[in-house]
Amino acid sequence: MLNQRKFTKLVKVIAFPLLAIATLLITLSLPALSQTVNISPTAPILGDTISVFVDNPTNPQPTVTMAGQTYQMFNIGNNRFRALIPTTPLDSPGNKQLQIKAGDNVTNMTIKLGDRSFPTQSIWLSPKKNALEGTDMEFDRVDAFKALVTPQKYWQGPFLRPHAGEVTTVYGVRRYYNGEFAEDYFHRGVDYAGDYNSPVIAPAAGQVSLVGYESEGFEIHGNIIGIDHGQGVTSLFLHLNRIDVREGDMVKAGQVIGGVGDTGASAGPHLHWGLYVYGKSVDPVLWRQETVP
Repeated sequence: MLNQRKFTKLVKVIAFPLLAIATLLITLSLPALSQTVNISPTAPILGDTISVFVDNPTNPQPTVTMAGQTYQMFNIGNNRFRALIPTTPLDSPGNKQLQIKAGDNVTNMTIKLGDRSFPTQSIWLSPKKNALEGTDMEFDRVDAFKALVTPQKYWQGPFLRPHAGEVTTVYGVRRYYNGEFAEDYFHRGVDYAGDYNSPVIAPAAGQVSLVGYESEGFEIHGNIIGIDHGQGVTSLFLHLNRIDVREGDMVKAGQVIGGVGDTGASAGPHLHWGLYVYGKSVDPVLWRQETVP
C-alpha cells in the first residue's frame, strides 16, 4: 500500500490533457488611458493557461496579480506585453480577481474560471515499484527546474505531440494506486503508450535544463529530461529508457531527445509529458491546438 508521504511525492510527478478549449479575445479599454488589456480565453476552465495582454502600457514593466501571486509580463513586440497565468484541477472554480498594474495605474478585472470534471483511473504497481518513495535529491532538482522563469521565449507556434503513441492517460485524472485513493492528486501531464526506445521529440524549442537518471537516485521520475521553453514554461519527460541530450543543449521543435522506457514509478513502457507554467501543471491541449504568443 502507498503511504501518504508517497502520495504527496507522486502528486509532484505524474500528469494529462482533456478537452480542447476554443480561445476568444475580450478587450477592456482602461478609462482615460491609451492602453488596453486582452484576456484569452474569455471563458477559461480548470487546467487552462490564461494569457493576459497589455497593449501600450503606461509603464514599461506592467504586472498581473491573481490569487495573491504576481506574474511577470514580457514584451512580445509592438509595445505589447503578455503574462501567463496557470490554473489546475486543484484550484476552486468561480470568479477570480485580476489586478493589472502599470506604474501608478491599477486596473481590477473579474474573470470566471469554469469548473471541469476529471476521470478516475486505477494503477497497479509491482511490489518493487510500489515500495519506491523517491529521494530528496530528485524532488529538489525537479522543483528547482520547474521554478525557472528565464526571459528568453524559445517556442514558436503550437507545441508538437512528443510521441506518436496512443494517449493512455489524459491530463487531470484522479487515481487509485494499488486500490488506495491518492488524495489531493491529479495526473500532471499526458501519458503516451510506446515501445521501448521509440522516439520522444521536443514539442517546442528550448534549452535542456535537467537530465537525471534512475541510477543516480531518480527513483520516482526514472530517467528524466526537462526542457526550459522560456518565460516560465517548462516540459518534463519521465520514465525514459534512453536520453540523447545533455544539460545545456539547445533543442528544436521535433528534435529527438530520447526513447520511451519503463524507469521509475511506471507500470509499463510509456512516455509521461508534463507541461508547466510557473511551476504548475497545465493542460497541454490549448498549447498544441493554437499558438500561445
